[in-house]
Amino acid sequence: MDNRLEELIILNLLCVFILTYLLFLISAFLFPIDVAWYSKLKKPNWTPPSKLFGIVWGFLYFLIALSITIVESKVGIINTSSYFLLTWIINYLANQAFSFFQFKMKRLDLATIDCLVVALTGILLCFLTIPYSLLATLLIVPYVIWVIFATYLSYKIYRMNIKRAF
Repeated sequence: MDNRLEELIILNLLCVFILTYLLFLISAFLFPIDVAWYSKLKKPNWTPPSKLFGIVWGFLYFLIALSITIVESKVGIINTSSYFLLTWIINYLANQAFSFFQFKMKRLDLATIDCLVVALTGILLCFLTIPYSLLATLLIVPYVIWVIFATYLSYKIYRMNIKRAF
């Protein structure tokens, strides 16, 4: 392989990584955390500190971008199954929608349901990624674990903040 082709491949993979990472960061800019509102919510005593969430999500988005980049390098995203692509799209959209439901609409119920969709599609992605790369699969496992935890936390916060009508 000549140097020019190698450079193009590396540039393509770098673009895939950066684009994926930036796409996952979009909701943080479109629907920023309403710190005043969130701090007033009742939360379980095991809730991680608010500052930890940004750090964890930034790291997880890095792992997601790396996972997708590995799949691109192995087979090319366009050569993956339609189930793989559709599941990633649903997972991505649900991931982005969480901040909209939680911080823009302030709908803890919808945020919890959305978080469950992210968790379920994340689990499915683990299985759908295996044929393309075991390493890419392992890189999204921390995301799935965190989202399962986040779903439970979201549910608990929702339940603790339901306004009783009677």
